[in-house]
Amino acid sequence: MFIPCDRGAGSAAPDFKGFTLLMPAVSVGNVGQLAIDLVISTLDMTKVGYFYTDCLVPMVGNNPYATAEENSVELSINAEVYSLPSKKLVVLQIRSPFIKNKYRPFCETLLSWVKSSKCARVVLLSSSHAYQRDDEQLLGTPLRYLLTPDLEKAVGGRMKELNWKEMEKVAAYPGINDTDKVLHIPGGGITKLLFTESCSEGIQMAVLLKFCSEGDNIPDAFVLVNYLNEWLQLIKSEVNPSSQWKIPSSWRLLFGNGLPPALF
Repeated sequence: MFIPCDRGAGSAAPDFKGFTLLMPAVSVGNVGQLAIDLVISTLDMTKVGYFYTDCLVPMVGNNPYATAEENSVELSINAEVYSLPSKKLVVLQIRSPFIKNKYRPFCETLLSWVKSSKCARVVLLSSSHAYQRDDEQLLGTPLRYLLTPDLEKAVGGRMKELNWKEMEKVAAYPGINDTDKVLHIPGGGITKLLFTESCSEGIQMAVLLKFCSEGDNIPDAFVLVNYLNEWLQLIKSEVNPSSQWKIPSSWRLLFGNGLPPALF
Protein backbone atom coordinates (compact mmCIF):
# COMPACT_ATOMS: atom_id res chain seq x y z
CA MET A 1 0.00 0.00 0.00
CA PHE A 2 1.51 3.32 -1.12
CA ILE A 3 1.55 6.13 1.45
CA PRO A 4 2.62 9.52 0.05
CA CYS A 5 4.97 11.75 2.02
CA ASP A 6 3.24 14.49 3.99
CA ARG A 7 4.27 17.63 2.12
CA GLY A 8 1.79 20.01 3.72
CA ALA A 9 -1.91 20.66 3.38
CA GLY A 10 -3.22 20.93 -0.14
CA SER A 11 -0.33 19.07 -1.79
CA ALA A 12 -1.50 16.60 -4.41
CA ALA A 13 -0.56 12.92 -4.30
CA PRO A 14 2.06 12.00 -6.91
CA ASP A 15 0.74 10.89 -10.29
CA PHE A 16 2.49 7.83 -11.76
CA LYS A 17 0.32 7.37 -14.84
CA GLY A 18 2.48 6.19 -17.73
CA PHE A 19 5.60 5.90 -15.53
CA THR A 20 8.06 3.02 -15.52
CA LEU A 21 8.26 1.38 -12.08
CA LEU A 22 11.78 0.19 -11.29
CA MET A 23 12.29 -2.11 -8.30
CA PRO A 24 14.60 -4.82 -6.96
CA ALA A 25 13.99 -8.39 -5.96
CA VAL A 26 15.57 -9.28 -2.63
CA SER A 27 17.83 -11.87 -4.20
CA VAL A 28 21.31 -13.41 -3.97
CA GLY A 29 24.00 -10.81 -3.24
CA ASN A 30 21.39 -8.02 -2.98
CA VAL A 31 22.49 -7.06 -6.50
CA GLY A 32 19.14 -5.55 -7.49
CA GLN A 33 18.99 -3.40 -4.36
CA LEU A 34 22.54 -2.14 -4.89
CA ALA A 35 21.74 -1.30 -8.52
CA ILE A 36 18.63 0.61 -7.42
CA ASP A 37 20.80 2.55 -4.96
CA LEU A 38 22.97 3.69 -7.86
CA VAL A 39 19.94 4.84 -9.86
CA ILE A 40 18.41 6.82 -6.98
CA SER A 41 21.72 8.41 -5.99
CA THR A 42 22.87 9.28 -9.52
CA LEU A 43 19.54 10.73 -10.68
CA ASP A 44 19.06 12.53 -7.35
CA MET A 45 15.54 11.18 -7.12
CA THR A 46 13.04 12.65 -4.66
CA LYS A 47 11.42 10.50 -2.00
CA VAL A 48 7.66 10.77 -2.51
CA GLY A 49 6.31 8.10 -0.21
CA TYR A 50 6.48 4.71 1.44
CA PHE A 51 5.20 1.25 0.63
CA TYR A 52 3.45 0.13 3.80
CA THR A 53 3.40 -3.65 4.17
CA ASP A 54 3.62 -6.31 6.87
CA CYS A 55 5.42 -8.64 4.47
CA LEU A 56 8.90 -7.21 5.09
CA VAL A 57 11.07 -7.33 8.19
CA PRO A 58 10.66 -3.93 9.91
CA MET A 59 13.73 -1.67 9.89
CA VAL A 60 14.70 1.97 10.27
CA GLY A 61 17.98 3.75 9.61
CA ASN A 62 19.67 6.94 8.52
CA ASN A 63 19.21 8.49 5.10
CA PRO A 64 21.21 6.17 2.78
CA TYR A 65 21.68 8.95 0.22
CA ALA A 66 22.87 11.67 2.61
CA THR A 67 24.96 14.40 1.01
CA ALA A 68 25.53 16.56 4.10
CA GLU A 69 25.27 16.35 7.87
CA GLU A 70 21.93 18.17 7.74
CA ASN A 71 20.12 15.48 5.75
CA SER A 72 22.02 12.51 7.18
CA VAL A 73 19.67 12.34 10.18
CA GLU A 74 16.56 11.82 8.03
CA LEU A 75 15.09 8.40 8.67
CA SER A 76 14.50 5.68 6.10
CA ILE A 77 12.44 2.51 6.39
CA ASN A 78 12.20 -0.87 4.65
CA ALA A 79 10.28 0.13 1.51
CA GLU A 80 10.35 3.63 0.06
CA VAL A 81 9.23 5.21 -3.20
CA TYR A 82 11.24 7.75 -5.21
CA SER A 83 10.20 9.63 -8.32
CA LEU A 84 11.72 11.52 -11.26
CA PRO A 85 8.87 12.98 -13.36
CA SER A 86 11.23 14.30 -16.05
CA LYS A 87 12.05 10.70 -17.01
CA LYS A 88 8.62 9.31 -16.05
CA LEU A 89 10.40 7.03 -13.60
CA VAL A 90 9.25 5.82 -10.19
CA VAL A 91 11.45 3.60 -8.03
CA LEU A 92 10.50 1.29 -5.17
CA GLN A 93 13.53 0.48 -3.04
CA ILE A 94 13.28 -2.52 -0.69
CA ARG A 95 15.80 -2.67 2.14
CA SER A 96 14.87 -5.71 4.23
CA PRO A 97 14.12 -9.41 3.62
CA PHE A 98 10.66 -10.90 3.35
CA ILE A 99 8.90 -12.53 6.27
CA LYS A 100 8.35 -16.25 5.74
CA ASN A 101 5.28 -17.11 3.64
CA LYS A 102 4.67 -13.45 2.77
CA TYR A 103 5.88 -13.51 -0.86
CA ARG A 104 2.43 -13.95 -2.38
CA PRO A 105 0.58 -11.31 -0.31
CA PHE A 106 3.31 -8.81 -1.18
CA CYS A 107 3.09 -9.58 -4.90
CA GLU A 108 -0.69 -9.23 -4.84
CA THR A 109 -0.51 -5.87 -3.05
CA LEU A 110 2.25 -4.60 -5.34
CA LEU A 111 0.48 -5.54 -8.57
CA SER A 112 -2.75 -4.02 -7.27
CA TRP A 113 -0.85 -0.76 -6.72
CA VAL A 114 0.70 -0.95 -10.19
CA LYS A 115 -2.77 -1.21 -11.69
CA SER A 116 -4.34 1.53 -9.57
CA SER A 117 -1.46 3.95 -10.19
CA LYS A 118 -1.59 3.19 -13.93
CA CYS A 119 2.14 2.58 -14.27
CA ALA A 120 3.00 1.73 -17.87
CA ARG A 121 5.41 -1.09 -17.04
CA VAL A 122 7.49 -2.65 -14.28
CA VAL A 123 11.22 -3.41 -14.49
CA LEU A 124 12.47 -5.86 -11.85
CA LEU A 125 16.21 -6.05 -11.15
CA SER A 126 17.22 -9.44 -9.81
CA SER A 127 19.99 -12.04 -9.52
CA SER A 128 20.35 -15.81 -9.44
CA HIS A 129 22.87 -18.28 -8.06
CA ALA A 130 25.75 -18.67 -10.50
CA TYR A 131 26.59 -22.17 -9.24
CA GLN A 132 23.15 -23.49 -10.20
CA ARG A 133 23.38 -22.66 -13.91
CA ASP A 134 22.91 -25.48 -16.39
CA ASP A 135 25.32 -26.08 -19.30
CA GLU A 136 23.54 -23.67 -21.67
CA GLN A 137 23.52 -20.88 -19.08
CA LEU A 138 27.28 -21.20 -18.59
CA LEU A 139 27.86 -19.93 -22.12
CA GLY A 140 28.32 -16.25 -22.93
CA THR A 141 27.10 -13.35 -20.83
CA PRO A 142 25.99 -13.77 -17.19
CA LEU A 143 23.08 -11.37 -17.87
CA ARG A 144 19.55 -12.45 -18.79
CA TYR A 145 16.14 -10.92 -19.35
CA LEU A 146 12.49 -11.95 -19.28
CA LEU A 147 9.46 -10.18 -20.77
CA THR A 148 5.78 -10.79 -20.09
CA PRO A 149 3.73 -11.39 -23.27
CA ASP A 150 2.22 -7.88 -23.10
CA LEU A 151 5.63 -6.21 -22.92
CA GLU A 152 7.13 -8.58 -25.50
CA LYS A 153 4.82 -7.04 -28.10
CA ALA A 154 6.09 -3.56 -27.27
CA VAL A 155 9.85 -4.00 -26.77
CA GLY A 156 10.76 -7.52 -27.93
CA GLY A 157 12.33 -6.12 -31.09
CA ARG A 158 14.47 -3.73 -29.10
CA MET A 159 15.90 -6.59 -27.01
CA LYS A 160 16.89 -8.39 -30.20
CA GLU A 161 18.60 -5.20 -31.46
CA LEU A 162 20.58 -5.09 -28.22
CA ASN A 163 21.52 -8.74 -28.75
CA TRP A 164 20.33 -9.59 -25.25
CA LYS A 165 19.93 -13.18 -24.12
CA GLU A 166 16.59 -14.36 -22.78
CA MET A 167 16.54 -16.43 -19.59
CA GLU A 168 16.55 -20.10 -20.55
CA LYS A 169 14.08 -22.61 -19.19
CA VAL A 170 15.61 -25.72 -17.66
CA ALA A 171 14.51 -29.35 -17.52
CA ALA A 172 11.95 -29.95 -14.78
CA TYR A 173 13.42 -33.44 -14.20
CA PRO A 174 17.06 -33.37 -15.38
CA GLY A 175 18.34 -36.71 -16.64
CA ILE A 176 14.86 -38.23 -16.50
CA ASN A 177 12.73 -36.09 -18.78
CA ASP A 178 14.58 -33.26 -20.51
CA THR A 179 11.63 -32.24 -22.70
CA ASP A 180 9.51 -30.69 -19.93
CA LYS A 181 11.14 -27.33 -19.21
CA VAL A 182 10.34 -24.74 -16.56
CA LEU A 183 11.49 -21.29 -15.50
CA HIS A 184 13.95 -21.74 -12.65
CA ILE A 185 15.54 -18.76 -10.84
CA PRO A 186 17.34 -20.12 -7.74
CA GLY A 187 18.20 -17.38 -5.27
CA GLY A 188 15.86 -14.98 -7.07
CA GLY A 189 13.45 -14.37 -4.20
CA ILE A 190 10.09 -13.08 -5.48
CA THR A 191 11.31 -12.88 -9.09
CA LYS A 192 9.59 -15.94 -10.53
CA LEU A 193 6.33 -15.44 -8.62
CA LEU A 194 6.07 -11.75 -9.50
CA PHE A 195 6.85 -12.45 -13.14
CA THR A 196 4.33 -15.29 -13.53
CA GLU A 197 1.62 -13.28 -11.73
CA SER A 198 2.30 -10.34 -14.07
CA CYS A 199 1.94 -12.67 -17.05
CA SER A 200 -1.42 -13.88 -15.73
CA GLU A 201 -2.72 -10.38 -15.02
CA GLY A 202 -1.62 -8.79 -18.28
CA ILE A 203 0.92 -6.45 -16.67
CA GLN A 204 3.90 -5.31 -18.72
CA MET A 205 6.97 -6.48 -16.81
CA ALA A 206 10.63 -6.98 -17.63
CA VAL A 207 13.05 -8.90 -15.43
CA LEU A 208 16.75 -8.10 -15.79
CA LEU A 209 19.03 -10.41 -13.82
CA LYS A 210 22.63 -11.40 -13.34
CA PHE A 211 24.09 -14.74 -12.30
CA CYS A 212 26.35 -14.14 -9.31
CA SER A 213 27.66 -15.46 -6.00
CA GLU A 214 27.48 -14.01 -2.49
CA GLY A 215 30.39 -11.75 -1.53
CA ASP A 216 31.37 -8.25 -2.56
CA ASN A 217 28.55 -7.71 -5.05
CA ILE A 218 29.24 -4.07 -5.86
CA PRO A 219 30.83 -4.99 -9.23
CA ASP A 220 27.72 -7.09 -10.04
CA ALA A 221 25.51 -4.08 -9.26
CA PHE A 222 27.45 -1.91 -11.72
CA VAL A 223 27.15 -4.59 -14.41
CA LEU A 224 23.40 -4.90 -13.84
CA VAL A 225 22.71 -1.15 -13.79
CA ASN A 226 24.75 -0.71 -16.99
CA TYR A 227 22.64 -3.48 -18.53
CA LEU A 228 19.50 -1.58 -17.54
CA ASN A 229 20.96 1.62 -18.97
CA GLU A 230 21.57 0.01 -22.36
CA TRP A 231 17.79 -0.19 -22.69
CA LEU A 232 16.33 2.75 -20.73
CA GLN A 233 19.18 5.24 -21.25
CA LEU A 234 18.91 6.73 -17.77
CA ILE A 235 22.35 8.30 -18.16
CA LYS A 236 24.42 8.97 -21.25
CA SER A 237 26.25 5.89 -22.46
CA GLU A 238 29.96 6.52 -22.86
CA VAL A 239 33.12 4.42 -23.09
CA ASN A 240 32.98 3.72 -19.34
CA PRO A 241 29.41 4.29 -18.09
CA SER A 242 30.29 2.86 -14.67
CA SER A 243 32.26 6.02 -13.88
CA GLN A 244 29.08 8.10 -14.22
CA TRP A 245 27.11 6.32 -11.50
CA LYS A 246 27.17 8.11 -8.14
CA ILE A 247 27.94 5.82 -5.20
CA PRO A 248 25.64 6.61 -2.24
CA SER A 249 27.17 7.56 1.10
CA SER A 250 25.65 4.51 2.80
CA TRP A 251 27.95 2.17 0.85
CA ARG A 252 30.79 3.17 3.16
CA LEU A 253 29.07 0.99 5.78
CA LEU A 254 28.69 -2.16 3.67
CA PHE A 255 31.65 -3.98 5.22
CA GLY A 256 31.49 -3.11 8.90
CA ASN A 257 32.60 0.52 9.09
CA GLY A 258 31.73 2.36 12.30
CA LEU A 259 28.23 3.72 12.78
CA PRO A 260 27.79 7.41 11.84
CA PRO A 261 27.82 9.70 14.93
CA ALA A 262 24.62 11.38 13.70
CA LEU A 263 22.74 8.18 14.44
CA PHE A 264 23.01 8.78 18.18
